Amino acid sequence: MSVDIRIATRQSELAMWQANYVKGRLHEAYPEASIEIIGMTTEGDRNQHASLAGIGGKGLFVKELELALVQDRADIAVHSMKDVPALLPDGLEIAAICERDDPRDAFVSKLYKSLDDMPSQSRLGSSSLRRRLQVKHHYPEFTYLDLRGNVNTRLRKLDEGEYDAIILAVAGLKRLRRDDRITHSIDSTVSIPSAGQGAVGIECRCDDDSMKAVLETIDHEPTRHSVFCERRVSSALGATCNLPIGVFAEINGGKMRLSAFVSDLEGDQFLRDSIEGSVREGMDLAGRLSDRLMADGARELIDAAGAHSS
Repeated sequence: MSVDIRIATRQSELAMWQANYVKGRLHEAYPEASIEIIGMTTEGDRNQHASLAGIGGKGLFVKELELALVQDRADIAVHSMKDVPALLPDGLEIAAICERDDPRDAFVSKLYKSLDDMPSQSRLGSSSLRRRLQVKHHYPEFTYLDLRGNVNTRLRKLDEGEYDAIILAVAGLKRLRRDDRITHSIDSTVSIPSAGQGAVGIECRCDDDSMKAVLETIDHEPTRHSVFCERRVSSALGATCNLPIGVFAEINGGKMRLSAFVSDLEGDQFLRDSIEGSVREGMDLAGRLSDRLMADGARELIDAAGAHSS
């Protein structure tokens, strides 16, 4: 079968790893395929000085790639699913998600073994409000600082002494073969991951049936089911605004535990809840968890955050 595929991706080292990983998986299924990787620089990459929340959130990393799909300059776009907003542009869909890597957050430090080991006023850096505010709830005595740049830039800033410790994604460090820098993996009871964290997703045009059939060959159904359940909660919690939101589906046998965190922008008010049931009823669990969070005041947090950022 002759297949021509143009892959849109960010040009960061981690994004290129993801694109090449997808390219390799597609070549396994279609050895004769002609596959081109088209690297792009997004607004999220260009603006390395402002906080992500302040300039529009993680969706800035995918907008240019989606425009390339809409304009037929690419056939698929490869994303880290944690960067993909819950609401996609009309005419586009996530057609496949590869098997998930470790979704946890990583504590990285040359000075301390874990969060418990750090003294008061230690400087902890992260680009993610979700990470900072959840960890701050457990460790209010630290000084929390914003951290931007690609993975290697963040590690360099740590090594140069700008921070005592930083928090990154375990999966990203592993993919860049920097897992030797993982001092400690933070349990999800402390920091619930972003929806889709650790999973690589592939977006394409809804009307491109031939491409969707190709992508089926590399789709990992258990991961896709988990991530779609997480994204249903994110969508219900208003993931189009810049709220710190974490949603994580853990599967153990035929059971699923779905946990969520939502906070205001300062971390003064937050909600955390979880629900358990069978894997088969995962989307129903997501709906019920969303309803519970809304009943407990998530809407007020969402509205307050929207008013604060407008």
